[in-house]
Formats: sequence, structure tokens, C-alpha cells
Amino acid sequence: MLLRKVLLRGASASRLLISNKSPPASLLPLASGCTRFFSSSSQSEGPNDGFVAGQEGGDEQPPATITVDRSGLYHPPDHSHEPTTESELVKHLKGIIKMIGVWVMCLWEQMGQPKKVNLVELGPGRGTLMADLLRGTAKFKSFTDSMHIHMVECSPVLQKLQHQNLKCEKVGNADENGEKSSVTSITGSPVTWYSSLEQVPSGSPTIILAHEFYDALPIHQFQRSSRGWSEKMVDVGEDSKLRFVLSPQPTPATLYLMKRCKWATEKEVESLKQIEICPKAIDLTHTIAQRISSDGGGALIIDYGLNGVISDSLQAIRKHKFVSILDDPGSADLSAYVDFPSLKHTAEEASGEGEAPFWEGPDELAPVGMGTRYLAMAIVNKKQGAPVPFQ
Repeated sequence: MLLRKVLLRGASASRLLISNKSPPASLLPLASGCTRFFSSSSQSEGPNDGFVAGQEGGDEQPPATITVDRSGLYHPPDHSHEPTTESELVKHLKGIIKMIGVWVMCLWEQMGQPKKVNLVELGPGRGTLMADLLRGTAKFKSFTDSMHIHMVECSPVLQKLQHQNLKCEKVGNADENGEKSSVTSITGSPVTWYSSLEQVPSGSPTIILAHEFYDALPIHQFQRSSRGWSEKMVDVGEDSKLRFVLSPQPTPATLYLMKRCKWATEKEVESLKQIEICPKAIDLTHTIAQRISSDGGGALIIDYGLNGVISDSLQAIRKHKFVSILDDPGSADLSAYVDFPSLKHTAEEASGEGEAPFWEGPDELAPVGMGTRYLAMAIVNKKQGAPVPFQ
């Protein structure tokens, strides 16, 4: 508890409050047997919601309104991966990194401070989150000495950037592929790269971080038609241009659609003319829940999403502007809202029921990660106890 209070002092000045008129986010206990779950949520107000920045303690400061450009949170123009000027929102979002560090350390303590832990990040981008997390915890040597960093990244370009930002150095003898092990000079922790979560070694307690990873996974859209639900597909028209068409017969993704409809209420499904599903997200969450159930540890998922069935959120962003999905494919970043209830139900089916709150403080002080668009969900092995929630 003392450790948590010390770390929270650094994060307390970076919390964001929601400035729309939707009801405050409420705590939803999620179900599980080997694991515990939590998801905070409410309805989304779209890409241009406003946020108000506030500080805890001290003299009350007048709030500053921040205009949200959601596209600014994605890759810089033309996929250059070059540093860009940070928007005010991105600067404030750095506060969530500190809170993630606190969450990881609290979980490690409640796991009994194991001597070896696999700290895994899915889709690390430039490696900023992991680098900041390690810098923020570098003084706690017993913690950093136990960490074995695993970066799940398939892009060689981003792997190189992550290597640089983590200040990695090659050490030891070369392996059979001629590669030497990497160690970050920030904490001295070993760092290894993989292209998939399945490649990360098992057998040790594992803490998995997925920050703005799920929203980049491919989605499938189904549209209600005279035949029932038909998957929307991409076709080439007579003018050689791409167009959307409906599949004349069931597709493999229909099995995931049936599962998603089973998790929703009949009224919820009947009101929709279109449904988005993400089979990759469901499969990945199943893998995560099974890993945590067998090896111990926990996972923290933070992303843009909704606490309900998603109808149509797929969007393309190029040079910080929204463009047509079919306009010059491959030149824009694609993203879609994360269906948090489907992740919850998937984890429940994989390993049981319980709850692991990420936040239990006043609704009006809910940090970014607990709002109407930017949601958080924890999956934690029940045997080790849930980490102490923020409050």
C-alpha cells in the first residue's frame, strides 16, 4: 500500500475528466473462476468528444478545454515513424503510462514478488510506454530485476525504434542465428522480440499490456438483408474500382457473429442494421486468459471502445484526416472500436468468473482509461488476488 501511494504521487497530476453530459462511468463486476475481470464503460460520443484536464489536491485550477483530434493518436503522416509535435491530449495521455506502471507493480507485489516475471507488451509502437514504465520503476531494483521484457512486434522498422528507445545493448554470445541477447540500459532487464504472443516462453508468471493494440485488429462487418445477416465484402467493379458488396452465402466469420449475438440481448441485436465483430480479438483474448490461468499473472487492456455491440466504427485516417475506407488501400491507418463485452465473455468462457477493479475512486475523478471512449479491462489470475484499484 505504501509503494502504491508513493508511485501515485507522480501520476496524480495527469488525470483527465470527461466533459460531456453522459452519465459517469460505473463499475461493472465481470464474471470468472480462475481469473477476475473488470471493464469500465459507457456510450461513446464519437471522435470529437471533449476532455477537461484537472489536478488532484492543492488550489483548484480552472479547467482547460482540450479539442480531441482522434487521428493524432495514430502514426505520423505517410507512416514515416518520425517524431512529431505532441498534441495537448497526447501529453496528458502520458499520465496513463504512470498508472499502468503502478498497476503492474501492485500486481507483482500481490503475486508475492516472484523472482522472474514475463512482462509482455502487445504492439509496442515506438516503445515509448515500456521505456517510460521502466524509467518510472527503475529505483525499485527488486522489481526491475525480476522483469524479463517481451515485445510482441512483427514490424522490423518498429523493432529497431523500440530497441533504440529502450536503450538496448547487445550482450553475451551469439545464438544459432547469430543474434546476441539484448538488455535495456534503463534497468538492466533482458529484452526479447517476438512476432506473436504464442512465441513468448511460458512457465513463468506473465503480465501482459495491450495499450491501443486491439483497435488495430481486423474486423468483419455484417449487414442485415433479406437473407438475414450477410457479411460485407470488398469487390472490384466494372470500372476497376473497389466497392462493398454483400456475401451471397455464410462466411467463416459467421460463427463468431453467432457467438456475439448469443452474448447480446435480443433487443440489442434487433435494433441494429449492421454489426462489427473482431475474430482476432476474441481469439487473442482466449489465448491471454488461458496463459494467465496456467502461468499466473494478469493482463491490462486499454483502448478506444464501447460496452455493447458495435455497429459501424471502422475508419481510415491519412495525414491526420479521415478518408474513405476504400481510398488508396494501404496508405491510411485503419482502426475500429473495441467490443469490450466480447472480450469479457471470451475470458469468462476460457477461465471462470470474478472481478479485478482498475478504478474504485469517485466517478468525477476517473482517469483517462476510464471514460466514455477510452476504456480499461483487467484480466487477473484469481489465486494471486486482484491488484489494488486506483481511488
